[in-house]
Amino acid sequence: MNRSVVTATIFAMIGFAILVSLGVWQLERKAWKENLIDTLNARVSAPPRDLPPSPSQGADEFSRVRLRGAFVAGQNALVYTPGSALRPDVSGPGYWVMSPLRTQGGKTVVVNRGFIASKNELAPPPTDDVELTGAMRWPDESAMFTPNDEPQNNLWYRREPVAIAAAKGWGEVARFFVEQETPQLANAPRAGPLVVKLRNNHLQYAITWFGLAGGLAGVYLV
Repeated sequence: MNRSVVTATIFAMIGFAILVSLGVWQLERKAWKENLIDTLNARVSAPPRDLPPSPSQGADEFSRVRLRGAFVAGQNALVYTPGSALRPDVSGPGYWVMSPLRTQGGKTVVVNRGFIASKNELAPPPTDDVELTGAMRWPDESAMFTPNDEPQNNLWYRREPVAIAAAKGWGEVARFFVEQETPQLANAPRAGPLVVKLRNNHLQYAITWFGLAGGLAGVYLV
């Protein structure tokens, strides 16, 4: 067999195997994403329950809970957001308002009280006991271009309750925070339920990789 044909065959087989494996991987990712979407949708649509005694991110994130307690008077932290993929009513930049809530069980849980479009809308939390419902969330991940927090300006760029509490002197707080759904109080940040809408383009990606594999095979045969 011609040496050039052997070389072309080897490279074609390697390329074909890589492209097919990428297509299979995308199908596996598709199944994983569909299962994740189903799980999260089930959690955000389930009736609220009491806070679990030992919550974990894998088992409890996005789970709806109810809790009762009193907000610490005058304590707020602003977290900048360019918008929210989980709150359809928050389509532009603004701030999440985070406040510590002392629960009746004696714990301090940071609550995302909702969204404001400008700092001028900031209102203090209520001083009376309040019963609220919301979804459990864990700290936002830091990306390469996430700005540094500005505690001196009461401005953060990640919802990280422990770091915020340490800078604000709130004492020990839970690792998670709660996205407040209800009640919507007058002159307060805009609270609301979460809507899970995760992109799932893995089938399209898989078809692309399989198509490239087929194209490579066709070019090799020609």
